[in-house]
Amino acid sequence: MGTRQAVRTGGRSARVQQAVHDAVRHLLTERDRADLTVPLVAARAGVTPSTVYRRWGDLQELLADVALQHMRPDGPPADLGNLRDDLAAWAEEWLEEMSSPTGRAVARDVVAGDGDGRSTGQCCAYTSGQIEAILTRAAGRGEDVPALDAVLDHVLAPMMYRVLFISDSLAPGYGRALVGTLLGPR
Repeated sequence: MGTRQAVRTGGRSARVQQAVHDAVRHLLTERDRADLTVPLVAARAGVTPSTVYRRWGDLQELLADVALQHMRPDGPPADLGNLRDDLAAWAEEWLEEMSSPTGRAVARDVVAGDGDGRSTGQCCAYTSGQIEAILTRAAGRGEDVPALDAVLDHVLAPMMYRVLFISDSLAPGYGRALVGTLLGPR
């Protein structure tokens, strides 16, 4: 069970978090994930292992926290003028990012390091927020929009299942096809 603490937006706490996150990202480019240890990360970040344990509890929770930062959207989803195109573009972009080796590792880290549900809850909030933005924008244009849960169940859930459990590459257009199935024919 984790002991992740809230991080203030400035000061030493934010600097420590940034240094530790940077250390994890750099170490993952240099070595296998299985070779990572808290003392190794701490040494690279210039902090003591106890600092890492106090804030994150264990390595898996630290990896989940770093993964969450990777999953945070950079901005609002693209506005292509209609629900079908907006949702399909979002699904294809999400799938391209998350089905990459890095994306798959990030998704697994979030799930594996989530003893208390905060990591998966935050991941869900990021994703739901992006989809809600698309649905709200489409409704504002006067389009009929499905419920958020319908998009989660019929578009996101099948993609996430494949990212987590099926290692084969996904066919181009898979996300677009799921959106087409949800919304029906043009």
